[in-house]
Amino acid sequence: MKKLCLVFTLLFALYSFSQEKSFEITGRLTAEDTKTPLESATIYLERVKDSSVVSYTISDKEGKFKLESTTYDANLNFFISYVGYKTYFKLLPIDKEKIDLKTISLQIDDNTLGEVLVKSTAPITIKKDTLEFNVKSFKTKKDANVEDLLKLLPGVEVDEAGAITVNGKSVNKILVNGKPFFGNDPTITTKNLTKDIIEKIQIVDTKTKAEAFTGEVGDKENKTINLTIKEENNKGVFGRVSAGAGTDERYEFAGMVNLFDNDRRISILAGGNNTNTPGFSFGEISKMFGNSGGISFNSNGTFAVGGRSFGGGQGITASQNAGMNYADKIGEKTEIASDYFYSSSNSENETSSERETILADSRFFTNSNSTNLTDTDSHSANLEFEIETDSTFQLNIEPSFNYSKSRTRFRSNDETLDEDLVLTNQSEVDSEVENSAREFVNEISATKRFGNKGAFFRVQLQTGVSQQESDDFLNSTAEIFGDNPDLIVRDQFTDSKNSSYNITTELTYRLPIIAKKFFLNFEYEYALDKDNNRASTFDFNESTQDFTDFNTDLSTDFEYRDSRSIPTFGLTYRGEKWSTRFNIGYNIRTLKNDDLLRSQFNVERQFKNIEASYRINYRFSQKSSIYANYRLRNNPPGIRQLQAFTDVSDPLRTVIGNPNLGPSNRHTFYGGYNAFDWQKRTGFYGNVNANFTNNQVISKTVVDPETLTRTTTYENVDGNYSYGVSGSYSKEVKIDTLRSLRLSMRARYNFSENINFNNDIKYANNVKTISPRLGVDFIWNKVMEIKPYYELNFTNNAFDIDSFEDREFTRHNAGIRTATFLPKKLEWRNDVNFNYNPNVAEGFQKSAWFWNSTLAYSVLKDKGVITLKVYDLLNQNTNVRRIATQDYIEDSQSTVLRQYFMLSFSYKFNSLGSKGETRGGDVIFFD
Repeated sequence: MKKLCLVFTLLFALYSFSQEKSFEITGRLTAEDTKTPLESATIYLERVKDSSVVSYTISDKEGKFKLESTTYDANLNFFISYVGYKTYFKLLPIDKEKIDLKTISLQIDDNTLGEVLVKSTAPITIKKDTLEFNVKSFKTKKDANVEDLLKLLPGVEVDEAGAITVNGKSVNKILVNGKPFFGNDPTITTKNLTKDIIEKIQIVDTKTKAEAFTGEVGDKENKTINLTIKEENNKGVFGRVSAGAGTDERYEFAGMVNLFDNDRRISILAGGNNTNTPGFSFGEISKMFGNSGGISFNSNGTFAVGGRSFGGGQGITASQNAGMNYADKIGEKTEIASDYFYSSSNSENETSSERETILADSRFFTNSNSTNLTDTDSHSANLEFEIETDSTFQLNIEPSFNYSKSRTRFRSNDETLDEDLVLTNQSEVDSEVENSAREFVNEISATKRFGNKGAFFRVQLQTGVSQQESDDFLNSTAEIFGDNPDLIVRDQFTDSKNSSYNITTELTYRLPIIAKKFFLNFEYEYALDKDNNRASTFDFNESTQDFTDFNTDLSTDFEYRDSRSIPTFGLTYRGEKWSTRFNIGYNIRTLKNDDLLRSQFNVERQFKNIEASYRINYRFSQKSSIYANYRLRNNPPGIRQLQAFTDVSDPLRTVIGNPNLGPSNRHTFYGGYNAFDWQKRTGFYGNVNANFTNNQVISKTVVDPETLTRTTTYENVDGNYSYGVSGSYSKEVKIDTLRSLRLSMRARYNFSENINFNNDIKYANNVKTISPRLGVDFIWNKVMEIKPYYELNFTNNAFDIDSFEDREFTRHNAGIRTATFLPKKLEWRNDVNFNYNPNVAEGFQKSAWFWNSTLAYSVLKDKGVITLKVYDLLNQNTNVRRIATQDYIEDSQSTVLRQYFMLSFSYKFNSLGSKGETRGGDVIFFD
């Protein structure tokens, strides 16, 4: 009987598809008043029955458009929307395959704000530098969040870590109704706000509040996404709670409650897990597993088998998080936004490694084992005030506070063998460190506009104060063999206190030469950074049974000062099609380092350098643009690099600073071209970048040939440079009203040359990397998704000295992501990843499969979801790594999260809207 039902279902589907009619609609748009073509108008079709979008397009620079699609309907609603003009409507009979509407003239709309910006239902609206999407035009699953929605928008890409790009440019800020939502972490917004409360998605160039106030050109290399809440959803309560338990004592829980009352917005969230899941996750769909296992590979020749990383480290982490966000408008002139976060984590990791270090005339081997246990608690709070006393004056105040406390227990043992595998030295370390850190930062910006030609004056003041304290108990043994054996035993306590203070003041005046187009910019910046670093080390005294013997050699007390005075002059031009800006400044920098324990190491240096930047952007149309940037910057050496004393805290690895170091000069160039053809559903993005650095600070290590102990210092070198080219292409092909194919291709090439030293021998290391990637997505709305992909990574490491062998590495990465949505209410998702690297040494895993699977079932009228998920279904996550750099090869293995099964339940509630009903029903996608 089941087979018979399946046959009838397939036959019905085939019959339905056979009844679809293909059509092509063409035409040309002009303005009724000027008779000129209208570029970037939105032309779209809706079904008469339910107003669902069938198809859409954007007019070209000649005002021409072409709509291609299929439909079952005899008539469709035909709309044309363009900012500043009345929306055009016509009931269009679909009675032939090709329909030519000739020339259509749009009438000016005197009530633009009232009719177009608020009531337009166009899927896409282009308004100067703003790209706006109408959310209801994009079909998603019922419980979709903002991230799910963004993945459907043309030109928008979201990777597995949640990072967002728009036409190749990174999104670094997400706002909700123009206000920040939980600080600077966009993933909290995209992964936790549901799609059904959003009305519009607006994408613009990233600007500071002050830049937006003065109308300056923003950051052309980054984008900001603003989510506008539906008007009826600005009052009410909504949220979601979830909890799950699994095998191997795995668990997760999360909850979020949001209270919206017009301008007032309060959100509270909390969560926890021991599954290495970063951030907050509701667990019903497997999008928070992080990077899949297998072999990872970096451009410097680094790769890893089965490696996983969370919170900047490996191992297993149990974490708890809580946060609160508050935003409101006080009176008519002041807006406030604030957030608070608390996080707690417990991490454990065991690592073993074998390293082969290659010298110019020999090599040696190091075997290491370590255990690391870390507990961390942290608090952060941010506050933003925006005050506009009138239309010409704005004041922004943004204080923030951070506090963290951690405790780390670390144990390790190492042994070093020479080329003949003879033991030359070994060490054991047992340490326990308690650390606390406090930081307060405040930014104040006051801007005054003059007249209506674009003149303004701005004062910016940023201050920061931080303090870090730590107690370090160390017990270590280092033994050196050979002709001059030595045994170094240490039982010590180190009390460290580091404090820093910085202040930056910027004055900016813009003088218009041509009103609102051409400006002279006068800027002055003064900055001062002060650091006090004191570490008092005491040896254990057997007589007093306490740490009372002060150890001068292992103690430090420094005062470091970096002051900068930078006057800058610039020119800015901003036209309809292109904009450009040139700045040139003179940096007078003074570096001063006082050693309060060893006054002979005091140093004071002054440097005078030119800094410059140039930027140009040209927009061919609303669909394509090109840009180029150049920047010259100076970076000072680090405080530890300048300190001339000999650091013997590790008896096998001595570090000596160099007070003669100078700042590096870095030349950076990057440019690109991006375009998206709304009619052909194709997108292209190309980028080129180059960096050249003079006076770069690098490490210089010398190895004792007998004991294999290492001594490192620092030196300035010239000749480091790199360049790269990358590009991506995407194409959407519509099969019918329900099915489509999306093709994406991406490739990048990078080259770098780095100057290094190996036992006092200077050499150059060249690294070339080529990384093409191909992906094809098959989408069958409400039925299934199949997304296979393949990526090849080829890297060549070449050296200009004979003692180093050139190395080549190849990595193959393939995978498939699938989703099925039948039967109704059931969703099954799989993420299968395969990595293969033939260059891994014998005895190590050359390939790895990684498979995560999630099965979710909707209950309680789609308010609840029961989920079963499996992490590492094939149980192959081994976390074996091989790292290959310019002078060593290392194989390592560490603690890794292993296979588990988890059953969880999620429930969402929503009283938004005038009737208080739960929202989030299906919306037809227009493909």
